[in-house]
Amino acid sequence: MATSATPKQSSKSKNAAYTADDIVVLEGLEPVRKRPGMYIGGVDSRGYHHLLWELLDNAVDEAINGYASLITVTLHKDSRSATVDDNGRGIPTGIMPKYNKSALEIILTTLHAGGKFEEGNYTHSGGLHGVGASVVNALSAELWVRVRRDGQEIEQGFARGIALGPQIVVGKARGSGSKLFFRPDPEIFGEKAQFDFELVRERLEAKSYLHKGLRVVFVDEVAGTRTEFQHQGGIADYLQKIATDRQKPTLCPAVYVERGGDGGATRFELSFLWSEGDGEYIKSFVNGIPTPSGGTHENGLKAGLVKGVRNYMDTHGLLPKGLTLTAEDIRDGLCAILSCYVREPQFQGQTKERLNNPEVTAELDGAVRTFIEGWLNNNASSGEAITSRIIHTARVREAAKAASQAVQRKGPVSHRLNLPGKLADCQSNDPGQTELFIVEGDSAGGSAKQGRNRKTQAILPLRGKVLNAAQATIEKLLSNKELQDIVSALGCGMGDKYDESRLRYGRIFLLMDADSDGHHISTLLLTFFYRYLPKLIENGHVYLAQPPLYRIDHGKETHWVLDDAEKDRILARLPKNAKPEITRFKGLGEMMPQQLWSTTLDPKRRVALKIRIDNKEETDRILNDLMGKDASARFRFIMDRAKDAQALDI
Repeated sequence: MATSATPKQSSKSKNAAYTADDIVVLEGLEPVRKRPGMYIGGVDSRGYHHLLWELLDNAVDEAINGYASLITVTLHKDSRSATVDDNGRGIPTGIMPKYNKSALEIILTTLHAGGKFEEGNYTHSGGLHGVGASVVNALSAELWVRVRRDGQEIEQGFARGIALGPQIVVGKARGSGSKLFFRPDPEIFGEKAQFDFELVRERLEAKSYLHKGLRVVFVDEVAGTRTEFQHQGGIADYLQKIATDRQKPTLCPAVYVERGGDGGATRFELSFLWSEGDGEYIKSFVNGIPTPSGGTHENGLKAGLVKGVRNYMDTHGLLPKGLTLTAEDIRDGLCAILSCYVREPQFQGQTKERLNNPEVTAELDGAVRTFIEGWLNNNASSGEAITSRIIHTARVREAAKAASQAVQRKGPVSHRLNLPGKLADCQSNDPGQTELFIVEGDSAGGSAKQGRNRKTQAILPLRGKVLNAAQATIEKLLSNKELQDIVSALGCGMGDKYDESRLRYGRIFLLMDADSDGHHISTLLLTFFYRYLPKLIENGHVYLAQPPLYRIDHGKETHWVLDDAEKDRILARLPKNAKPEITRFKGLGEMMPQQLWSTTLDPKRRVALKIRIDNKEETDRILNDLMGKDASARFRFIMDRAKDAQALDI
């Protein structure tokens, strides 16, 4: 459901006798199970995988500090449990007199307990919160740990954060390390939650790139495969892989630089290049942990890079008169990987998606500015190609701005803002309530307009297929009537003019026919949003509506069916002598307004898919293959899958 929960109204009588007896103190790991979102960001797929990332990061911390050279991650046959094994020092198992418990049990059952608070144990680590392993334990139906240390192998089991018994010696050990098996609790994550094997594989491969020489082994018991990653070239090899996957011509070879680390300063590795791709692509890490929300290290990189390029262009008089450069012009086409090592990282939240250390910005700003200016001076051909690209980008931006202003002046003026004439707007102005349905054709638009909730739901019909944003120039996009109408209806602008505070609808649904043409139009619209309105997707505003393809009537029962597979399942459940009436909708326009409301528009009953980008590199690659100018990539895609194709819906 793509709906917002309505808070329940509490009665005054219930709270009238608010006394000390109503105060509850959550002890041990109870707060984690009570409010898991505070510790792992949520109980969706991201939260489920975050448990694995926490244990993986602990193992990587041993590698970063020179104590481990091998990490093995196993996803088991049930797809719901995993094991992380490293050859580091092993979790301490000695008894802590103050608590009369082993250090192992304290670490796994107590928040803010760990060896990263004291100097000397870890020079760099993924964080100083001391909650990672204990949170994993609290949210696992079972967790078993085996520690190899001091010639012994010690084991202890836990269930939902509680020790099943004391640690025991199970035998002699060769070498050292820690091995943790865990199964996330279905009471927390639901019965259907499971690991995404491809997502885990990508995370492990990234770890091997970030830490030169580290062996990372991935065992997939479902597929029966064992994959080993080890990359001596580090992030320079990583950048080359990403550039190859993105399939965009590069303007210079990949550049690698390493700086810092002396006297407590931030140490960083940076690899970058410019390509013909749109926008900037920066992938950053802190102490081996991905920081998708950026932070002070990315701010320093961007500032230093822009200043270095500006200084180079000013020194050589490369900027044409009358042309003004923005920071976005300079970074357009940039592809970079930044890996920082910070002694005491301060992250925003336990999920560690953003670095907050203010001193890191200045450190990277100065180092990157000096390096990039010197590199451009010493690599004239690369410098010429990059600056030519920057000047071209600035001219396109200014031309687009002029074209946009011209469109606004010529466009029709409606009673509310500058809205398209065919938009059937809603009455509410509250983005928290309002929804925009972009529908395929006037016929479907008519049914949707009649069936909608006029207070909160707006309808915008399209005429035919929209422009392919992956191939069209910015001038063509701005002159396209269908895309103009969408941008005008949304009200938030696009590109560098995007302003979410002006967004008129909190949820945007792509409501197309449930056939191949409808899927194609949805893909074209998603391509446009991804390229020019990415924040709409990133902030969770875009959904795919799921209208039924079939109606099956049997006796007094009516089934609304999304696809052929669901139709076959329903028919298989009916008695053998049943004669159901099956109706296939050729388009949304064939549905009565009330039918469209009850199946697709009604927030209480509809099914909708929220659009999310979990892997930007893979998304870029797929969009380039399927929507880009290279027809051979589409041909390869089709031929690779031709053997699995069934009858086409045409």
